Amino acid sequence: MRFLIPLFGLAALLSACSFSPGENEGPQKIALVGPEDQAVSITVEIADDPEERSQGLMNRESIAVDHGMLFLFDKAEPLTFWMKNTVIPLDIIFFDGRGQFIGADSMLPCTEDPCLRYTSSGPSSTALEVKKGFVELHGIGPGWRIALPVE
Repeated sequence: MRFLIPLFGLAALLSACSFSPGENEGPQKIALVGPEDQAVSITVEIADDPEERSQGLMNRESIAVDHGMLFLFDKAEPLTFWMKNTVIPLDIIFFDGRGQFIGADSMLPCTEDPCLRYTSSGPSSTALEVKKGFVELHGIGPGWRIALPVE
């Protein structure tokens, strides 16, 4: 198994992480890796087809601080998200085609149109939604990357 992102010294953490694109039955483990190789493990649900991406975290009443939803796209392009029928305040983190952090935003619940739209600052192929405050709590920002084992 090879990794999308080199992980320098994080073999122990990532040996506990599992991710199988296309096999999204149940939660998966991923890691966010900081510029000094610090890591945060997250349990995610995978949204890798149009129906799953459209549903997202709508109508959920809560989410654990170390859980989220990982949105995977076939190509990197500007991504836009909204919070229609989503009642949990969320942070969204965008990553480019190499898994490098390109931006994050805090998203507010929306129960009626028009909903605010949240767009990546550049081409993105991966977005991670987590509980609001996660980005600040862990200091996620420039220099961070997402670690996803790939086939």
